Amino acid sequence: MWSFFILCLQVMIIVAWNGSGQPTALFNGDVFTKALSVFITAAVLKLGQAFLDVILSWKGRRSMSFHVKLRYILKVITAAGWVVILPITYAYSWKNPPAFAQTIKSWFGNGGHQPSLFILAVVIYLSPNMLAAVLFLFPFIRRFLERSNYKIVTFMMWWSQPRLYVGRGMHESTFSLFKYTMFWVLLIITKLAFSYYIEIKPLVGPTKAIMSVRVTNFQWHEFFPRAKNNIGVVIALWAPIILVYFMDTQIWYAIFSTIFGGIYGAFRRLGEIRTLGMLRSRFQSLPGAFNARLIPAEKSQPRKKGLKATLSRNFAQVEVNKEKEAARFAQLWNKIISSFREEDLINNREMNLLLVPYWADRDLGPLLSGLHFYLPARLIPIALDMAKDSNGKDKELKKRIEADNYMSCAVLECYASFRNIIKLLVQGEREKEVIDYIFSEVDKHIEAGDLMVEYKMSALPSLYDQFVKLIKHLLDNNKDERDQVVILFQDMLEVVTRDIMMEDHISSLVDSIHGTSGHEGMMPLDQPQQYQLFASSGAIRFPIQQVTEAWREKIKRLYLLLTTKESAMDVPSNLEARRRISFFSNSLFMDMPPAPKVRNMLSFSVLTPYYTEEVLFSLRDLEVPNEDGVSILFYLQKIYPDEWNNFLQRVNCTSEEELKGSDELEEELRLWASYRGQTLTRTVRGLMYYRKALELQSFLDMAQDDDLMEGYKAIELNSEDQSKEGRSLWAQCQAVADLKFTYVVSCQLYGIHKRSGDPRAQDILRLMTTYPSLRVAYIDEVEEPSKDSSKKMNQKVYYSTLVKAALPKSIDSSEPVQNLDQVIYRIKLPGPAILGEGKPENQNHAIIFTRGEGLQTMDMNQDNYMEEALKMRNLLQEFLEKHDGVRNPTILGLREHIFTGSVSSLAWFMSNQENSFVTIGQRLLANPLKVRFHYGHPDVFDRLFHLTRGGVSKASKVINLSEDIFAGFNSTLREGNVTHHEYIQVGKGRDVGLNQISMFEAKIANGNGEQTLSRDIYRLGHRFDFFRMMSCYFTTIGFYYSTLITVLTVYVFLYGRLYLVLSGLEEGLSTQRAIRDNKPLQVALASQSFVQIGFLMALPMLMEIGLEKGFRTALSEFILMQLQLAPVFFTFSLGTKTHYYGRTLLHGGAKYRSTGRGFVVFHAKFADNYRLYSRSHFVKGIELLILLVVYQIFGHTYRSAVAYILITASMWFMVFTWLFAPFLFNPSGFEWQKIVDDWTDWNKWISNRGGIGVPPEKSWESWWEEEQEHLRYSGKRGIAAEILLSLRFFIYQYGLVYHLNIAKHTKSVMVYGISWLVIVLILFVMKTVSVGRRKFSADFQLVFRLIKGLIFITFVSILVTLIVLPHMTLQDIIVCILAFMPTGWGMLLIAQACKPVVHRAGLWPSVRTLARGFEIVMGLLLFTPVAFLAWFPFVSEFQTRMLFNQAFSRGLQISRILGGQRKDRSSRNKE
Repeated sequence: MWSFFILCLQVMIIVAWNGSGQPTALFNGDVFTKALSVFITAAVLKLGQAFLDVILSWKGRRSMSFHVKLRYILKVITAAGWVVILPITYAYSWKNPPAFAQTIKSWFGNGGHQPSLFILAVVIYLSPNMLAAVLFLFPFIRRFLERSNYKIVTFMMWWSQPRLYVGRGMHESTFSLFKYTMFWVLLIITKLAFSYYIEIKPLVGPTKAIMSVRVTNFQWHEFFPRAKNNIGVVIALWAPIILVYFMDTQIWYAIFSTIFGGIYGAFRRLGEIRTLGMLRSRFQSLPGAFNARLIPAEKSQPRKKGLKATLSRNFAQVEVNKEKEAARFAQLWNKIISSFREEDLINNREMNLLLVPYWADRDLGPLLSGLHFYLPARLIPIALDMAKDSNGKDKELKKRIEADNYMSCAVLECYASFRNIIKLLVQGEREKEVIDYIFSEVDKHIEAGDLMVEYKMSALPSLYDQFVKLIKHLLDNNKDERDQVVILFQDMLEVVTRDIMMEDHISSLVDSIHGTSGHEGMMPLDQPQQYQLFASSGAIRFPIQQVTEAWREKIKRLYLLLTTKESAMDVPSNLEARRRISFFSNSLFMDMPPAPKVRNMLSFSVLTPYYTEEVLFSLRDLEVPNEDGVSILFYLQKIYPDEWNNFLQRVNCTSEEELKGSDELEEELRLWASYRGQTLTRTVRGLMYYRKALELQSFLDMAQDDDLMEGYKAIELNSEDQSKEGRSLWAQCQAVADLKFTYVVSCQLYGIHKRSGDPRAQDILRLMTTYPSLRVAYIDEVEEPSKDSSKKMNQKVYYSTLVKAALPKSIDSSEPVQNLDQVIYRIKLPGPAILGEGKPENQNHAIIFTRGEGLQTMDMNQDNYMEEALKMRNLLQEFLEKHDGVRNPTILGLREHIFTGSVSSLAWFMSNQENSFVTIGQRLLANPLKVRFHYGHPDVFDRLFHLTRGGVSKASKVINLSEDIFAGFNSTLREGNVTHHEYIQVGKGRDVGLNQISMFEAKIANGNGEQTLSRDIYRLGHRFDFFRMMSCYFTTIGFYYSTLITVLTVYVFLYGRLYLVLSGLEEGLSTQRAIRDNKPLQVALASQSFVQIGFLMALPMLMEIGLEKGFRTALSEFILMQLQLAPVFFTFSLGTKTHYYGRTLLHGGAKYRSTGRGFVVFHAKFADNYRLYSRSHFVKGIELLILLVVYQIFGHTYRSAVAYILITASMWFMVFTWLFAPFLFNPSGFEWQKIVDDWTDWNKWISNRGGIGVPPEKSWESWWEEEQEHLRYSGKRGIAAEILLSLRFFIYQYGLVYHLNIAKHTKSVMVYGISWLVIVLILFVMKTVSVGRRKFSADFQLVFRLIKGLIFITFVSILVTLIVLPHMTLQDIIVCILAFMPTGWGMLLIAQACKPVVHRAGLWPSVRTLARGFEIVMGLLLFTPVAFLAWFPFVSEFQTRMLFNQAFSRGLQISRILGGQRKDRSSRNKE
């Protein structure tokens, strides 16, 4: 790939340099001949590649077979041969050979001009590439050749690939190949056109002009005064542009991936339902979608595919006679709504409004065709008013009611329920006849369409009031109220017969009653009470004897339907509940495999690695306030106010104090808080939804009609009675769920926690008791007596153990219930299990306890939802489909929702960045680019495939720091296939404070550095075709390499400018356009600043938010992010990535950094920030600051300020961001009292002595020693690179000393020598003082003070002399500081790199003292502006508002959080 870009660059420069500069000039004879020189460049690059292969494989030479060694040697020889052949034949292809061609001809004889010889050589040289191109076009041939074991084929393939099992036959189908090839062809054409017309071509003319000018007046000692063409200036001008040329492919990738990802997302129907309004507009087809997606089909129908199927995904409405489907839908839906209530996302009222009736009502059949789960509240009272005022206009009323779909449904449901309840309650024979007659009359008139004409509707409100009272009595179901119910029935009958129906109706009704009871003789109407209608003992069924759940729900729903006055359009009001309902409903219209029956689905396991994170918050954790007086509980109440109120309603409490009254309520409170943190309890609850979902789905699969209509809830509630009966339906459901799902939490230290009485062990045991099917795996360390009789000592033995909660022996047992665990399996290990990286090893030891065909690895910071768990069986069916027509998937990728975005503005940036990666980013990687790997923990592995190919986690120390992605590499190299599915999502927590985010990004950057050096990436790069290799590079390590080049561009630009300014070349050439108004350079630096401010992140983010929430929302969120200083955050994280990635490349030594997943509303001390960011940001920021200041001081005389600002604005932004962002994003970062405390703490830290056992947090010396740890393990190449990079600091000094007023008249090299003499003198004085302090300060204190005084007087007199005699100015003093400080730092870096040598010389204490001095100066530079700003109270207020704006918008008053609690505390203390 780099060869390709270098060759393109060469051709573009040749075309731009010669002739008109138009691309057509390439077909001009001379230009074309010059362009043919790219083949010579290609041969040289090939030779370099062959040498690199040998160098990088050198350490493994002993384990190589003879054939492999021979291949390496032959590759070097052939590459060297072509480097000789091609230039010779090229020299003979010229008619008028240029200078270099004449030189070659003079060596080999001046023969005639023979272009055909060169063409022949090129054809032979390119023949392997031509063959590769043919095989590229026909991937199935390539696949066959790579998999073949025929001798002739293996001999042919031997040259192109080593004989390895991995990396063979990875090629995709022809259609997939076409898609990603087109993507990259379009991208490369765009990139090259942009580079040529905007960067390269405009710079050629000015470069020629500069090369023609001769500069003789230098401002320093010029070592090459006779050098031609100003070659130094040309390099300084072109270097940043060349770097941007190599980096900007990443920018074009961001643009193209945004466009293509957006198109693919739209085709996958993302964001079709994103609001409640959109959901309501589809409520008719939703039950159909439910049944099509989540209910197994009776007969398997062929699955439609292709564009037409994607664009027209319609679902039939549930048919009238399909009551079973309606009941199934209702029960699935109600389970989801119940889970919302259990999670406190909705309150009781909202739950009742959202629940759907599913009882066996033949009368309700028609209603379920348009199941409206958004209960049409407020509509019945409106319909009633409309009927009352209709004045007998039947058609008009019907039209008005039917115009509103909701209203017609509500009226129909109310009437059907009314008829149902009345018929169910009335039991007396006479009464039944009356009731049946009335309803048959009404139905007759409804059908005839003359209900309004025949009946008087004005009395309807009176009937409505009485019916509502009846419903209240039914809800209470109190037998003492029987008489009131009888009176209600009589009143209702009276209203119907006398007020609504006309007189003749009444008489005919009475006649019919008398007719039926005629044999008993005529009875007058004013008969005794026992003979009145409804009054006799058996006439009415009240109270209801067996109240079923279905009946209770039906009555509740009817009551709500009749009485809710306010609109239910905003139900649910909780934003998270809305998001989940919308996403779930939307996903049902996406393309997913049909659901199989639970007994036929693939079985799967879930594995969660756990170390020592929070399991369950203790009451103390929740209530102890931090230094700002904020407790976790107070914080959560403010961030989730609606969920807190819903929780209080659920546990029937009114305040926090009430909760602390009983152990049970305290437990509920702990759980409520833990479900909102990143705790193991939250993860386990989420993942156990899988089991609940499977139980419900197996019930719906197996239930007979009666059971189905009675409902899952009834089966669940009667489970205890049924479990005694043996193989009940409930027991069968549980058994099937257990067969299909296993959940193992690998708690590495559970055994140790248990023995030490750690509360975490108790909490894990409580989880096992709550979820009996949960399994916990851990490593048990046991001391056993040695079997060797000669050794008396005990030896440590390690077991991999699986436990479950031990259930009591019998339910009726009188023994006290003990919460204990019970061992299921115990496997002896050969030694300690944790040899490599902790997390992958933790997974590897527990994977043996998982079962089934699928394995989902879920991290400890993840969550799952009930509604998503219902789609798991659909997802697992993906394993059985060939997605690209070549191979079945081996890893199914899932999308994630980041649930920590509401905590602070930083958490919001992080969640948006992560969200765009796990959606639009991975969607594109999977299709069309075909390079999605494994990036985290919701993915589902083909368990059998991976267990037989090295497991799901590589765990080698250091190299496999990012263990996730290596599972993806491994899968792809072994002919696996990784897909991505967006119809299912899981929750994920992310880091929420700047320090946590930085540590996480440092870990990822370290991991990418190690990947760059790994053989997996090397093999993928070699085995992929060119375009897929580009996809792989730019979506993994290329992103980090590009960020490194981005920062490098700034350095190269500034050092180039420094060279031009200090040497006097810029002033000498200031009339030239290339120096004065350099457009290509401005474009290159604009490209750099695009990357710097997070443009690469923002584009996909905008597109994804636009797709899923609407583009207006996306735009407003983007503007809000800018106002909350998102560019500052992204520029800062650029520094983090660059530092850790670059350091890992140079020295290796990546290490795991635990970030902690707490709630960050605490203030980080100045010393903490200094320790964390000193090397990655502060040092680099100060270096760039000095460069910019020097560039301004010495160039301002002949350059306009506007040009300077235009070119360096993004660099100044970077400098201030790197220096001050940690304080800007630090809660209470500008509070005066905190600043004072921080200063005291920092002083104490910097002056403390280090030593063995002193942690870095306590002493600067310990921290400083630890900071150089990476150099101890670095190789010779790393040390050499470190020293070479440190030499850059001496350039400052060389350039600056010639600009002193003193040295104005001489340009001798002696000036530089004298400057070094001054440095040595200063260091000598410092050393003298240091030795003097040690030797004399105790015994000869007066002498020591005299020596110090003499040194000071000498220094002052020298300074005065210099000012008076050679006229040294204040500027000279500043320039001296600017020159000597960086030199000192460079010397420090070199001393640290050569630590063993310096140690032996006995100079290490002096180096440490010098380093401490530098750190103090650096600390003061950073601390002063922060302390100054802290004087102004409005700065602190602005910072708080900016940091916590998200929380503000959700009703959170941070001023109360940061101050209010303290008052409460002080008042409590007084009491």
